[in-house]
Amino acid sequence: MANNQGDKPTKKVIYLIRHGETACNRQGVVQGSGIDSDLNELGQAQAAAFYEAYKHLPFHKVYTSALKRTHQSVKGFIEDGLEWEQHAGLNEISWGIREGKIPNSKDDSYYANLIDNWVAGNTTMPAEGGESPQDVINRQKPVFDLILARPEEEVILVAMHGRAIRILLTMLLERPLHEMDSFPHANLCLYKLIYDYETQKFFAELECDVSHLFGLEEFEG
Repeated sequence: MANNQGDKPTKKVIYLIRHGETACNRQGVVQGSGIDSDLNELGQAQAAAFYEAYKHLPFHKVYTSALKRTHQSVKGFIEDGLEWEQHAGLNEISWGIREGKIPNSKDDSYYANLIDNWVAGNTTMPAEGGESPQDVINRQKPVFDLILARPEEEVILVAMHGRAIRILLTMLLERPLHEMDSFPHANLCLYKLIYDYETQKFFAELECDVSHLFGLEEFEG
């Protein structure tokens, strides 16, 4: 995507994925940055399916959070020798004192109130003992500033987390932070983003794409 004169590339392509399924996802356990869970059997199959679908692409680097469920989701690419960086700034939001628990009816009310506040624009309100969406943006931005400062990495793969991706997309696509829930996500879904260095703008070419997961129904249940 460099111009004909051999100058620096003018565009960057980012394949942004959410990690595959974990036992916590399956059981409904609150899983934030403080829970470092492994992929379950379905999650491993999802990771393998994504690898098979996209292993042909000329990725220059893979970026992940510091949590192993993202590492395991791109295991095939790492094992192929693709250069890899992990950044805690890409971790999931901290849900605070309720992480590691299955929400009860009282917790459900707490989360409903928290999300309602975020949707209403109170995005500096943190989870109890945890982070706010604005806290997450503040740690994501330096990582993406670093990524964008590397135009030679024309095609990259980034593995992250559901809420963190929703938050990130508001920043990259210049949407208000309180609109984060307008971005759907699923385990091992893909957002394909294009960044234009000339306009300094992102646009989404694919949103929450799971076509690479077709045929995995036998692993669910």
